[in-house]
Amino acid sequence: MPTQVFINLPVKDLEKSKAFFAHLGYSFNPQFTNEQAACMVISDTIYVMLLTEPFFQGFTKKTIADGHSSKEVLICLSCESREAVDEMVKKAWEAGGTAPMPAQDHGFMYYHSFEDLDGHHWEVMYMDPTHIQE
Repeated sequence: MPTQVFINLPVKDLEKSKAFFAHLGYSFNPQFTNEQAACMVISDTIYVMLLTEPFFQGFTKKTIADGHSSKEVLICLSCESREAVDEMVKKAWEAGGTAPMPAQDHGFMYYHSFEDLDGHHWEVMYMDPTHIQE
């Protein structure tokens, strides 16, 4: 079985966060979704657990960071093309997200970013496969 990744993120309003990410095209696994958490499916091996802040707090004794004023992590996802990068960021804006940084074009790699409703920073990137060495 391949290693799976489960990213856990605190959210203030679970239903609004689900609507935001559904607008970006993501689905949710109902088996692991309830009023406290939602399992967002990124791929067959990558999932994001959106957890209400009180539920998230049960997993740590530390203060939950405010994503609008501080950053602990940047989440980066690859896209199939430059156009897909731009489309993802456009959808995030349409759904109420923000763009903290301008798009970056390095020739072989193109990326842009958005922040979701809770200020979590998402990078989306495309890397030209002809520049990737074995």
